[in-house]
Amino acid sequence: MPAGSEAREYIALIDVNSFYVSAERVFDPTLRGRPVIVLSNNDGCVIALSKEAKALGVTMGQPWFKLSETADQLGLVAKSSNYELYGQMSDRFVGVLGECASQVQKYSIDEAFVKLTGTPTELLTWAKMVKERVWKHLGLPVCVGVGASKTLAKLSNRAAKKLDHLGGVCVWEAVPEAHREQLLSNLPVDEVWGIGGRMAKRLIGRGMYSVKDFRDADPVMLRDRFSVVIMRLCLELRGTPCLPFEEETEVKGQLIVSRSFSEPVTTKAEMAQVLSVYAQRASERLRRNHREARTLTVWAKTSAYSSDAGNEPTVTVRLASATADPVTLTREVKALLPKLTEGTRYAKAGIGLTDLEEPGQAATFDLFADAHEDRNIAPLIESIKSKWSQPSIGLGAAGLKVGQAWEMKREMRSPRYTTQWDELPIVHAK
Repeated sequence: MPAGSEAREYIALIDVNSFYVSAERVFDPTLRGRPVIVLSNNDGCVIALSKEAKALGVTMGQPWFKLSETADQLGLVAKSSNYELYGQMSDRFVGVLGECASQVQKYSIDEAFVKLTGTPTELLTWAKMVKERVWKHLGLPVCVGVGASKTLAKLSNRAAKKLDHLGGVCVWEAVPEAHREQLLSNLPVDEVWGIGGRMAKRLIGRGMYSVKDFRDADPVMLRDRFSVVIMRLCLELRGTPCLPFEEETEVKGQLIVSRSFSEPVTTKAEMAQVLSVYAQRASERLRRNHREARTLTVWAKTSAYSSDAGNEPTVTVRLASATADPVTLTREVKALLPKLTEGTRYAKAGIGLTDLEEPGQAATFDLFADAHEDRNIAPLIESIKSKWSQPSIGLGAAGLKVGQAWEMKREMRSPRYTTQWDELPIVHAK
């Protein structure tokens, strides 16, 4: 049997091309083939763009106020961030992958790892099937890279994306060895997943200019001169899996909910509403990831360019017990309010939850337990929201359904086709 033709375990990385733009195009086909950009919070700058927009010279991070002057002339279409739509399409994307493989690890909103067993030829067929299936079921264009490790899967995915003749699919071991070696020789060392600019400079200083140089380096030297993490990346490039495959995507060391305001918040009453909304969003995310927090940090910030610059109150609260309860978090975030100054123009606020653990890690004594936690308030709120939409209910000031002036500005947002009844697309039959 030829080398590399036996069935064995592989890792595939599937990612959606220009995910935010592609999600917009699913429900608005008139955007296909046109230069499209998606803007950051408060319509600030470019965070996603189509290849047609790149061809016009648009780059990531460009401020919208500079592009808006010539957008119509260039035919450039701008969209505000539609996080509700993107989140739903991401879940559907992972759902389709789950129909094609038994082990899926969601890595980010637009990409996921899949564990597979087969020969390179079988996996090439599988990869083409997945690409076609995601397009047929969701209308999302994807690239698929398959390798013996996560790092090789990442590298294969990049090749699938950049080399047109591969058709968006690359199984590393199905590529002729001479071509693989040439590609590794041409790629700079900072193309390795996990190696940033600073580390790349250090590696270049040791004579490792290309990915091939890095792969062929002595692993023990890399461990001693740099770190065990760098050594593992080298081994991964050689086909030895060193990075764990985790089927469950979870909150790691901390959870942060923070946004800049479209209009400054100047009163404690307004800030109380902001923090209540953020606390309940944090509660939802904790529960969704099966986590509870023991420490809560709350802060507010002014703009660096305002006369109030430097006014940045913060407070940290050690919770009586680990919790994801929305009532408790909504109550505790108000500890920041006495530190605020009325009339100050706060531009941003946020909450951070740390010391995360799985529910039930430690017993809660009756002395510290809130009676409402036994009433299952959080599941009740979530069930109502899942049936009647996100703003249908909330605790205290966060239950106000009318949009507030401080809320994120999204003047060019497309409809939330998949999450709001009154924004569902309508199909007319002739």
